[in-house]
Amino acid sequence: MHAFRTHNCNELRDKHVGETVRLSGWVHRKRDHGGLLFVDLRDHFGLTQCVIEPENEHFEILERLRVESVITVTGKVVDRLADAKNKNLPTGDIELVISEIDVQSRAEELPLPVFGEPDYPEDIRLKYRYLDLRRQKLHNNIILRGQVINSIRTRMIEQGFNEFQTPILTASSPEGARDFLVPSRLNPGKFYALPQAPQQFKQLLMVSGFDKYFQIAPCFRDEDARADRSPGEFYQLDMEMSYATQEDIFAVIEPVMAGVFEEFADGREVTPAPFPRIPYKESMLKYGSDKPDLRINITCSDVSKFFIEDGVEFKAFQGIVKGGGTVRAIPAPNTKDKPRSFFDKMNGWAQREMQAPGLGYIRFENGENGLEGKGPIAKFFPADVLQRMAAHAGVGDGDALFFAAGKETDAVKLTGAARTEVGRQLDMIDENVFKFCWIVDFPMFEWDEDNKKIDFSHNPFSMPQSPEGMSGLDVLQAADTDEKILDILAYQYDIVCNGIELSSGAVRNHRPDIMYKAFEMAGYDQATVDTEFAGMITAFKYGAPPHGGIAPGIDRIVMLLAGAQNIREVIVFPMNGRAQDLMMNAPAEVPSKSLRELHLRLDLPKEKMP
Repeated sequence: MHAFRTHNCNELRDKHVGETVRLSGWVHRKRDHGGLLFVDLRDHFGLTQCVIEPENEHFEILERLRVESVITVTGKVVDRLADAKNKNLPTGDIELVISEIDVQSRAEELPLPVFGEPDYPEDIRLKYRYLDLRRQKLHNNIILRGQVINSIRTRMIEQGFNEFQTPILTASSPEGARDFLVPSRLNPGKFYALPQAPQQFKQLLMVSGFDKYFQIAPCFRDEDARADRSPGEFYQLDMEMSYATQEDIFAVIEPVMAGVFEEFADGREVTPAPFPRIPYKESMLKYGSDKPDLRINITCSDVSKFFIEDGVEFKAFQGIVKGGGTVRAIPAPNTKDKPRSFFDKMNGWAQREMQAPGLGYIRFENGENGLEGKGPIAKFFPADVLQRMAAHAGVGDGDALFFAAGKETDAVKLTGAARTEVGRQLDMIDENVFKFCWIVDFPMFEWDEDNKKIDFSHNPFSMPQSPEGMSGLDVLQAADTDEKILDILAYQYDIVCNGIELSSGAVRNHRPDIMYKAFEMAGYDQATVDTEFAGMITAFKYGAPPHGGIAPGIDRIVMLLAGAQNIREVIVFPMNGRAQDLMMNAPAEVPSKSLRELHLRLDLPKEKMP
């Protein structure tokens, strides 16, 4: 017989009754029933109920043993009594009568419980993550993560992609977030950077003649944590392919995403391929966001014109519109029976959570003269304007409209958040659906209000869109005013699921002349491009194929499939919100000797006086 186990703790069934077997695992739970001691034994695979009788010489050992101790038990498999069978447990028809016990490891008093899945302070959970990971829900999340990665890898290989590993120690490059820097001992005063993404390397692989590349890539960014973003490091399905149009890339990624989600959806509905394509401008207008949650069946609209029509006397919004601002309408369907407190609560939410002046609203009901408006601001509108505005916004009897007003960027931000909040308050979000879409036609440039200049809006390495018969260079050269520059669209795209951006991607700018021109329009001279992107721009001068790619986030994919509310629930050993590893005590101070070897001297900020 094997020294530790003949079966795992999820394996025994009726057919094993009468056999002598051996199991090993953690003492999950103990129960004393009239002299008999029942023990739920747990391993990676599952749970088996074991029982020991008082006359057994090992009874007192097991009785004194703390839960989470590791033991090996040997005994006979017996059939449970009919009223003791547990149909919710795969091994619930049998139990193991213990004859021998070997204690492999005794557990001390636990800093957090494993049994029962209780809510516990996050700092304790992260410090003792190895205990946290024993809990079934979290344990299953991590197993799911591995299965998802295996499925993705298989699907990419089946489509002819080759998996390569790109460098971890590389050069710093301006990609939008702070780098993690690594000092070089052999090159004093110089630093490596951990890659924010393998962006340049995967493009260089295409220049090197590899037609289709992918990897499950680690990426490193020194940025703050969010519920859907882990500080420090994350993983993505990084892919690139040559001689590819935007549609070619969609045709590769859609079956991977749809297939993986269908495989692990557990009965939940998944958007079939091809996914809807929504232009960026349309998405910002209708949903107030470039990552819309399409589970919420609400479409917003611009109603600015109705606030400056003849007879309208609502001066607060009129001043905003005449000053160049905008008013957006967010429908709240089927709210006829909602009390005044619902609308007051939404207004308070806007003031508290969004630091906005508030959300005006109008309720619509059928009256003697057709659709009529109710509410604090309805009285400022003639009946015909209200009716035309309701028709424009797509609302009718029993519906309401909330209004977000201000500068366009502020109004759009409030619109998107209010749409989500209305959907939440009205229970419009179906948790059993995964709704995908592509956001396309992003503007290549945007106005940087802080620096009063034009800059790249999304990805500086993207190819500008051009009509048939024109090149990307032609499009850039023809844009001789700021307005025309801001109208240039790029072959950039995001894939979104349930309001979460899984990835951005682009058809790349593979021509040096177009790249130099694009950077020039954003205020960067040729010397800057040659310095900051030396490897890539030089490689492009020796013949580069058209290519494009994308990189969906693994952590966010698993988070959606697991139904987790925080990305740390699907990462094995995550950091806390301050980018600290409480379990390994990182980051930590290092000995002075190590600093001297790296030719470093610390210049720490002075502690603030109390």
